[in-house]
Amino acid sequence: MRRFGFLLAMCIPGLMFLALWLAASLHARGLAGGAALALWLPLIVLYVLLPLADLACGRDRCNHPVAGPAWLYQSLPVVCAMIQFLLLYAFLDFAASADWLGAAGWLGMILSMGVVSGINAINVAHELIHRKNRWLANLGGVLLCSVAYAGFKIEHVRGHHVWVSTPRDPSSAKAGQSVFAFLPRSVFNNALNAWRLEARRLQLFGRPAWHWRNEMLWWTVLTLAMALLAWSWAGSLGLLAWAGQALMAIVSLEIINYVEHYGLRRQQLPNGRFQRPGPQDSWNSDFWLSNQLLLHLQRHSDHHARPRVDYQNLQSVATAPQLPAGYATMFLLALLPPLWFRVMHARLPDTTAAAGDPIIS
Repeated sequence: MRRFGFLLAMCIPGLMFLALWLAASLHARGLAGGAALALWLPLIVLYVLLPLADLACGRDRCNHPVAGPAWLYQSLPVVCAMIQFLLLYAFLDFAASADWLGAAGWLGMILSMGVVSGINAINVAHELIHRKNRWLANLGGVLLCSVAYAGFKIEHVRGHHVWVSTPRDPSSAKAGQSVFAFLPRSVFNNALNAWRLEARRLQLFGRPAWHWRNEMLWWTVLTLAMALLAWSWAGSLGLLAWAGQALMAIVSLEIINYVEHYGLRRQQLPNGRFQRPGPQDSWNSDFWLSNQLLLHLQRHSDHHARPRVDYQNLQSVATAPQLPAGYATMFLLALLPPLWFRVMHARLPDTTAAAGDPIIS
């Protein structure tokens, strides 16, 4: 299972394919209520069954190299990207003729697709944009355009990884900050930072910000083209569905950002700079099953210490701050701030207060 467990990542889009097929089949049989319920299937599996399965499968702290064919690990994110584009086509095709769905069915469909896109589009893109190969990095950018968040390609690599766990990083939540206060600030400032970083890069070459070499301009054009394609293929319902799943994917990503760095602060040195990012600046989670589904995203501590290391080679860091559960559980817990604070503040390291960022009362 250690050799081929990452293939489970393809089960995530598979859940949405299954939900769409079940909904269409039940509708054809006149079972509209069952069809609407079927569209909630991915959410039920990911946020009810997965946390239970995580506990049953337990943790994997093994740091031996994963034995297996290198080509499989290298090609898996590309395969997941191709599956995502096929899923988006199936999703829009379904939405185009889903005027029979009631409010509950539409809500389930958009939330489910958004969560799946947050994993199979944004998380897979996260792996690709860290690759040195320009084609793979750009494939990650195209995936991000499918959820209208292409600025993540620039801001995550050139912003977040530089300023993680400092006040300058909008993706690093302060101790005592609720996820609902964190989300609007994070989404707005991450998008703004992507434009700023590109403008600064062009300035180094003596070029204006509104230059054709501005990467954000091209990604914005591609995002608008995808929105137009959704409208031309599936009409107004398709455009609504595409925008809804994009919004949900973005929110899902930023909630996970909230979980990954909550309350952690890098030490500021006497010269005003911050210490080098390390495993202590991200929360680690070693639950085996969710790590396979998320391509080792939960070994986030090692990822920030060694951002160029491919997902299959990320290690468990015992000295890093440890989450009590996998991301699916922590995602739900973050939506309940009083309970979240009670669980997480007992685990915060002393460096939070030492860094001059006391817990917000």
